[in-house]
Amino acid sequence: MSRVITPRKEDYSRWYTDVITQSQMADYSPVKGCMVIRPLGYSVWEAMQRELDARFKETGHQNAYFPLFIPESFLHKEAEHVAGFAPECAVVTHGGGKELEEALIVGPTSETIIYAMYAKWIRSYRDLPVLINQWANVVRWEMRTRLFLRTTEFLWQEGHTAHATEAEAEEEALLILEIYRRFAEEQMAIPVYTGIKTDSEKFAGALRTYSIEALMQDGKALQAGTSHNLGQNFARAFEVQYQTRAGTWEHVWSTSWGVSTRLIGALVMAHGDDNGVSFPPRLAPFQIVIVPIWKSDEERVRISEAARLAAEELKGVPLRLEIGPRDLEKNQFTAVRRLDRRKIPVPRDGLAARAATLLEEIQNDMLEKGRAFLRANTRDVKDYDELKRGLDETGGFFRAHWCGAADCEKQIKDDTKATIRCIPLEGNLQDGRCVRCGSASKQWVYFARSY
Repeated sequence: MSRVITPRKEDYSRWYTDVITQSQMADYSPVKGCMVIRPLGYSVWEAMQRELDARFKETGHQNAYFPLFIPESFLHKEAEHVAGFAPECAVVTHGGGKELEEALIVGPTSETIIYAMYAKWIRSYRDLPVLINQWANVVRWEMRTRLFLRTTEFLWQEGHTAHATEAEAEEEALLILEIYRRFAEEQMAIPVYTGIKTDSEKFAGALRTYSIEALMQDGKALQAGTSHNLGQNFARAFEVQYQTRAGTWEHVWSTSWGVSTRLIGALVMAHGDDNGVSFPPRLAPFQIVIVPIWKSDEERVRISEAARLAAEELKGVPLRLEIGPRDLEKNQFTAVRRLDRRKIPVPRDGLAARAATLLEEIQNDMLEKGRAFLRANTRDVKDYDELKRGLDETGGFFRAHWCGAADCEKQIKDDTKATIRCIPLEGNLQDGRCVRCGSASKQWVYFARSY
């Protein structure tokens, strides 16, 4: 197995790529920066999609679809937005053998095209709220790409809602943040920190950006999902207005939010080991594999058995059920957990119910293992040298006070390559001194290097 997958301690980046390609989750496309998602990887995305889609619909959201191509002029209507996305945009100037009258942006995100449509659809307070989600692909011209984590084209869902008041938009943004948090923990078995982004880290054009932040095994943070309160910025840019009950006209308050196939990369990095990927049962394409063991041709069995076990570990099957001559004599199977290779005898009578219980135990144990890892790799620091030393030596999240000044935040990033991943929404208010400049601080934040 060591010849197939590079050990994590030897080269974590190479290990990650090996796990994905050797498990046949994805492969490199002939188009630079793009990937082909193979059936195993796409099965994981489908499982994520089913669960999230159900959760969105339970809260009143509906699915729609909007074009991939966006008139270039749309992107320029919201100044912050165009500044944030311009370096990542692919532009179409010719179509059908002719130069286009107006260039088209290959959508990096869909706010502009969607709010152009909302301006047509929304006329009255009776039309609100508008709660729409779409499952789509987008294109961002990334310079440095990595399978699932950052590719030129990727799959995602993006929700876009319009509301009558700021309070309703804020409630929506926080509702989705909680859906993402619960999905990460309940389905992915990955604990996360939630909070608000600083102004320098928020989404281009947003009033406020909230995120869930996970920790990977190499000590780097991964932004696993974002939810944005867009305020009235896009509504004003595209004149999305509604008539109130009093007869006056107001701009709507809006939100956008999304997660992407980056979550598949998070699964690999959070749960994988030197034998391959390890899927949590609730998202595993295959939850159980049954392995018969016999001795009619001992050498052949031993070789084929080793090959089977290697293939199963690579594909992350959570539970293996072995049955051999001794198991038959005892009227049982031997269950082997992918998580820790622990073997458990399981009677053949009531096998289905016991297997279901074992899968739930594995799911819970993976989450608890993740929580223990997150706790062990979240540290409090009080001075700048301690922060820099910790980032270099151990990685992980570091709780530290920050004065709130943008120039101080920038200097920390320049010095350490770490960013403020989020400001916790609650429980972080206490007097202290900024970890860098020593100025008075009323809050602590999470620092980490990230993907």
